[in-house]
Amino acid sequence: MNGPIRRVSVVVMVMFLALMVNASYSYVFRTQSLNNDPANRRVRDAEFGTDRGDILVGNTPIVASTPVDDRFGFQRTYEQGRLYAPVTGYYSFLYGGAGLERHYSSELAGTSDVQFLQNIVDLATGKRPQGASLETTLDARAQQAAAQALGDRPGAVIALDWETGAVLAMVTSPTYDPNDLASHDLRATEESWKALNDDPGRPLANRAVREVYPPGSTFKLVVSAAALESGMTPDTVVSSPASLTLPNSSFQMTYNCGGEEISLRQALQVSCNTAYALIGDQLGDDKLRDQAQKFGFGATQLPELGGVASRFPDDPDRAQTMLSSIGGFDVAASPLQMAMVAAGIANDGVVMAPHLVSHVRGADLNVISTTRPRPLSTAMSAPNARALQDMMVSVVENGTGRRAQIPGVRVGGKTGTALTSSGGGGGRAPYAWFVAFAEEPKIAVAAFVQDAGVDGSEVTGGRYAAPIAQAVIEAVR
Repeated sequence: MNGPIRRVSVVVMVMFLALMVNASYSYVFRTQSLNNDPANRRVRDAEFGTDRGDILVGNTPIVASTPVDDRFGFQRTYEQGRLYAPVTGYYSFLYGGAGLERHYSSELAGTSDVQFLQNIVDLATGKRPQGASLETTLDARAQQAAAQALGDRPGAVIALDWETGAVLAMVTSPTYDPNDLASHDLRATEESWKALNDDPGRPLANRAVREVYPPGSTFKLVVSAAALESGMTPDTVVSSPASLTLPNSSFQMTYNCGGEEISLRQALQVSCNTAYALIGDQLGDDKLRDQAQKFGFGATQLPELGGVASRFPDDPDRAQTMLSSIGGFDVAASPLQMAMVAAGIANDGVVMAPHLVSHVRGADLNVISTTRPRPLSTAMSAPNARALQDMMVSVVENGTGRRAQIPGVRVGGKTGTALTSSGGGGGRAPYAWFVAFAEEPKIAVAAFVQDAGVDGSEVTGGRYAAPIAQAVIEAVR
């Protein structure tokens, strides 16, 4: 072999070697990134055509894959899609996934690491792989009641089992139909996606866990917990002037609380703003922030739905601290967070981590994973939590939360009415809140009405949100 041919041969051999090294490297180290590349249509086609597992409420599938005669082979279908959309999300060829469909996508598709051995067995036997199913913690009765009670009004309702942290209901309004985004008619899917994103009502927004709002007077539960933990009792007499000018400010807070001095119990019962502003000033922002964090403020929950953290301001001055004590200024909370506050109080001070999926079960019905109840924090001592429970019961029996009463059921609650950023000056009407717990059934509820559809002067949490919580509790008793 002459020199030139030898040199060409060496170059060819090096090129083949480089090709094999690159192919081997890509197979070992780049498989995941290549599979996840949105431009990889082959993988996307294959994944969209898998027999994804069911998502269940109780024993009933609310999401399933149905065989169809087209290039994908399986159609994802959502029973009562609008009702469960905030939880299930969607699975779309063009727009990926959301909600449980996105977070548990590999399990539902049967491609997670824990399903690897089963997939090898299926491959050897010629059986088409099947995805795992998700067993949710939702209660169909609570979900339906929450949706019916909220109706078409913008807002959200969330209910928790306060003993375990299981999510029993999650409803947001307006909502959408995931079937429109899962369609195999890709042009229709594009039109639906555009319409949903152009809708000023933002139907794709999960108001229960992914948005925060001023909690209004429901935040007085956090302040009450801090007061009790600092040595006060429900019978401690607090100052409750009819008028209060905030420090270094011309802002005047007015409220008729039934006397210039009342008990802490009565202050919560009538939702006395001036009393709670003074209590917050006495405690200071550090104690209030610490108490809020013990209930979960500042931390994200339900990552499977992209939950966001609620917040208490970092460095408020005295006037801002007083406003924060009645759920104003920069305090912002999700309905999930306020349900966690009520749940922690009901559970003798122990806040449980919220969760939506109880079991992930393989196609062979073997359990792949289980979510066990997990304490998140101890927000307050058991004796003080029981004292606050009694104060919340007084709110429902004798105070602003009477519309949440249920004969034969011990219900405690707290109303809230929060001004929006454009409220008070001819802008949007105030938000209406109600948070509650029942002893039996063991349920905590947060009902949030973003727009009651009436004049702002008529909006109160007791009138528009308390009946929603009552309906959810009634549904599961």
